[in-house]
Amino acid sequence: MDFDLSWILLGLPIAFVLGWLASRLDFRQLRLDNRLAPKAYFKGLNYLLNEQQDKAIDAFIEAVQKDPDTSELHFALGNLFRRRGETERAVRVHEHLLSRGDLSAADRDRSQHALAMDFLKAGLLDRAEDALRKLEGTAYEARSRLALLSIYERSRDWADASEIAHKLETSDQGSFSGRQSHYLCEQAAAQPPEAAQALLEKAIAVAPQAARPRIDLAILQQQAGANDEAFKTLLALSESAPAAIPLVADRIATVATAAGLTDSALELLEASYAHTASLDVLEAILGLQIRSGTPITDVRMRYIQHLEREQSLVAAARWIAGEKLEHEEFHPQIQRALDHAANPLKRYRCAACGFEAKQHFWQCPGCQAWDSYPARRVEEL
Repeated sequence: MDFDLSWILLGLPIAFVLGWLASRLDFRQLRLDNRLAPKAYFKGLNYLLNEQQDKAIDAFIEAVQKDPDTSELHFALGNLFRRRGETERAVRVHEHLLSRGDLSAADRDRSQHALAMDFLKAGLLDRAEDALRKLEGTAYEARSRLALLSIYERSRDWADASEIAHKLETSDQGSFSGRQSHYLCEQAAAQPPEAAQALLEKAIAVAPQAARPRIDLAILQQQAGANDEAFKTLLALSESAPAAIPLVADRIATVATAAGLTDSALELLEASYAHTASLDVLEAILGLQIRSGTPITDVRMRYIQHLEREQSLVAAARWIAGEKLEHEEFHPQIQRALDHAANPLKRYRCAACGFEAKQHFWQCPGCQAWDSYPARRVEEL
């Protein structure tokens, strides 16, 4: 049977036309998809700017489905999920990104950091730590170390926190000497006296201007019965961190009385009060004066002198407590009302977040900031 070449000559043009038509249809579909994906993306941005996060997420999911290879859409979607507290969905998005073989090194590091932030937001500290450790040597190294520092502080792992703080300081990320001294003080609290004293002395060497190491050392010395040494430590505190004296004014009076150094303590406290009129310092002074035999009327006049210098409801309530009123039968009710009104003014307030507490904290329980509590009470700020 002879093969007819005419069929080949006829089929070639037909195949060419069909191929051309197919390419045109694919090109049109590609252009249509490219138009739809950015449209969905910008729609999501618009919803996000208008704080309509639910609609923004729907728009980004639509955009990701139409263009699954665009990493930026995945990052936007993952960050939205994390902000809304949907950490499981955020983790899935960022883990999907990390599983892609075509992801650039920069986007891989970015995905790893985002995944670590997801775990941190979810409170999965061990998984967050593992994810952050993988970012050593990347562009996210400094940020990952700061996040690790937060994790170790929250878990009270002071040795690892100290290691990370040292790395941050040596990489020119700022001074962490104050935090290092706190970490040493925290470690000292769990040690026997001799080891604790060594750690506190190291903390003083690390941050000579920090108040806490000397205060903790003075407490340790007082507990051991070394009141002379405790007073010397508090005297050194008055020189290195004079603003912290109101925190230890009563302790100064106590150790000085035990060591027979009342005159020296009065001199130290009077100098502090002359510089800053703190009621805590004044009451320590009054306690020493009463024990030394100063007439009670003269002692109580110090409250009036304080009121001339500072408007203090607490001082007024303390003065009225020892006075006889014209209608003395109503004194208890008046005193209770004054004390009730004055109680909130005796608190300490975090300068970073405003969290108030009856006691002074070195690290705020609310925002976790260090040294954010002034040594003076709310009324005196």
